[in-house]
Amino acid sequence: MKSRLQSLLKLRNLLPASPYLIPLPKCFSSPKSCIFMPTTYSTICLTQQEGVGKDTSDQPEDSVPVLKRLGCSDADIAKIFTKASALKHADIDQLNWKLELLTGLGLTAPEMVKIVCGRPRILVSRLTCFAEQLKYFNELFGSRELLVRAILRNPSLLTYDLHKTIKPTIEMYRVVGLDMKDLIQMILARPTLISRTSFSEEKMEFIRKTGVSKTATMYKYVVTLIGVSRLETIRQKIANFEKFGMSEEEIFCLFGKSPYVMSLSIDKVQRNMTFILSQLKLPAKIVLDRPSLLYLNLENVMKPRALLAGKMHEMGLEPQITGPMILTVMRMNEKRFLKAFVSHQPMEVADELMEYYENVKGVKRLAEASKKNCNYGFPF
Repeated sequence: MKSRLQSLLKLRNLLPASPYLIPLPKCFSSPKSCIFMPTTYSTICLTQQEGVGKDTSDQPEDSVPVLKRLGCSDADIAKIFTKASALKHADIDQLNWKLELLTGLGLTAPEMVKIVCGRPRILVSRLTCFAEQLKYFNELFGSRELLVRAILRNPSLLTYDLHKTIKPTIEMYRVVGLDMKDLIQMILARPTLISRTSFSEEKMEFIRKTGVSKTATMYKYVVTLIGVSRLETIRQKIANFEKFGMSEEEIFCLFGKSPYVMSLSIDKVQRNMTFILSQLKLPAKIVLDRPSLLYLNLENVMKPRALLAGKMHEMGLEPQITGPMILTVMRMNEKRFLKAFVSHQPMEVADELMEYYENVKGVKRLAEASKKNCNYGFPF
């Protein structure tokens, strides 16, 4: 821009002034003043004027060439402009500088393309804010490697407001007693932690009811899971466990022992608990000691193995899967389970059991295939 302005000023000095373009002072109104002195004549030619315009001919007029050099395809660019139309005519110098800042972190070209396509608003923010944000995160994470991991997990980190969202959230976790090392671990594990965190007096009471001390390993999980959850959701999940005869004290004890139970949907907990009660004939409170039962996949693990146990009982095969052994069976990985109960049987029996097991395992939940999962860009 500066070189273009200098060129225009040079041309203006070389070319004769025109009263139709710029109002002339009164001193130039006399005919004598209109006589040009020899020194005002110019021998500049057309080719020289064309040469002046070449100062900026190599500069792209919009961001398309910049994005193509980055490695974006035409489809990627169309997608980027759909999400952030302001980027099409962004300042090229600022755009290049932002890309250089990201490249300086150690991001590769494919990673850059993925980030820009998923969160093009990163390149729309003001350059000073962008640089300040990167500097803050670099100091927070302590290493570029961790920062790059966090950005790849959730590029939206670079779109949050530094002073209104990021710093207040970090301070909230400091106040509740979370160590910065643990907080960084949780940010990497839960990408939306910064944008979704909120604390209230009721949430703080929930944390206290779990009975987990600030020095305990589970404390960071309890605090962050309650922090990112809505109060109404937490209340609904507590009420769901109460339907199966558990007291509030037992429920919070379960949350403290296995915090990720709070991340399970109400539907999953209901279906697993119903299967434990009706099919496995176990008491509901068994999950207080064996919370892993709530995490198991009902269609692929619990139901097929329970049905295979029934089939083996009908055929009189050993070993019988009864009583407490069913809990051990549910925790086995697939290879170990098949080796212990199927592979050691005679070949014909093993083939029959395997065929039965694969058939019952292939039965999906009603209307499962009709679910539509639409992911746009990053999943968060």
